[in-house]
Amino acid sequence: MRPNVYPTHQARIRILQHAAFWIVVLIILTVIYGAGMPDYWIAIGVVALFLPIHIAYFYSIGYVIIPKFFNRKKRIEFFVLLIAAVVFSTLTFRLMEIFVADPIIYSAVKKTDPTFVWKKLEGSFWQQLAKPVYLISAFEQTNIFVWIALSVKFFKMWFERRQAAMEAELNFLKGQLHPHFLFNTLNNLYALTLNQSPQSPGVVLGLAEILRYMLYEANTDVVDLERDIKIVESYIELEKIRYEERLDINFSINGLSNEYKIAPLLILPLVENAFKHGASEQVGQAWINIDLRVKNNFLKFKISNSKPDRPDPKDSRNHHTSIGLANVRKRLEILYPSAHQLKILEEDEVFAVILELELDKKIEIAS
Repeated sequence: MRPNVYPTHQARIRILQHAAFWIVVLIILTVIYGAGMPDYWIAIGVVALFLPIHIAYFYSIGYVIIPKFFNRKKRIEFFVLLIAAVVFSTLTFRLMEIFVADPIIYSAVKKTDPTFVWKKLEGSFWQQLAKPVYLISAFEQTNIFVWIALSVKFFKMWFERRQAAMEAELNFLKGQLHPHFLFNTLNNLYALTLNQSPQSPGVVLGLAEILRYMLYEANTDVVDLERDIKIVESYIELEKIRYEERLDINFSINGLSNEYKIAPLLILPLVENAFKHGASEQVGQAWINIDLRVKNNFLKFKISNSKPDRPDPKDSRNHHTSIGLANVRKRLEILYPSAHQLKILEEDEVFAVILELELDKKIEIAS
């Protein structure tokens, strides 16, 4: 098979972005230096002579020295090569001035002003090259735009690494939910099969629907809030089968519509937590109250549950240390860093979690 030698769409976009940047640099330098020259055509020609030096300098640092040495923690080699690149580009710039640019500029100015004398051209080649003021000027002109470009590249690298780290953490947190949920639900199914309950097949089907959602539908950045709540309701139906008359549960929903989106699996762990650390640990009658309100992309979700009268002192698990709550808290901090509040309220007989969320303020995580 013949390899594809043509750049991909993304590569073409990057090439155009880089080309646009250097065109902007050419225009800016032309405007700056053209003010002191006879006309801007000479200015653009002179600036174009130096542009390859800027370009070679930038790409040698940004795409060779940094990736091969700095990123691989070869710091001594990195600094040696960086200094060498700075010195080489400065000297190349100064040599271009002495042999090409300065004679062109001098000749153009001389045509308009025969009496013009340029002290910069005085002296032999070595005397011109060794003048500190012009070496410093060459260093400044070589580095200013290159290091602006490198600063942009460094910021882009930092941002991409930050995005990758956030995405990896989100994937880990999502993956953590699946076995945790499956383990708890299989425990419920096991209890029903021990009692030879005829409702066991229904539990298996309900579990299959929820797992299908978790594994396939919840892999996107956002899902329909209605769909996410539908899965919560399916989970509640499974738990009702297990607890039967021993559990009093109320679920109130207001303002839900198909226009709202949410990061998947933020609400389900809160509901699961109420069952696991509330109803399942309570011997007698238990209750769970759930209230969901949505208006103008603002979601308020409150879930409260009864607590066991005498919690087992040997059981180190509690609401605060549960995997589900910790998982939701971390995901909220990543996805809705300044657009959420997660409040945990605990009293002697009641445990409550209140989630307030601005649904349209989710940040984008690059895939």
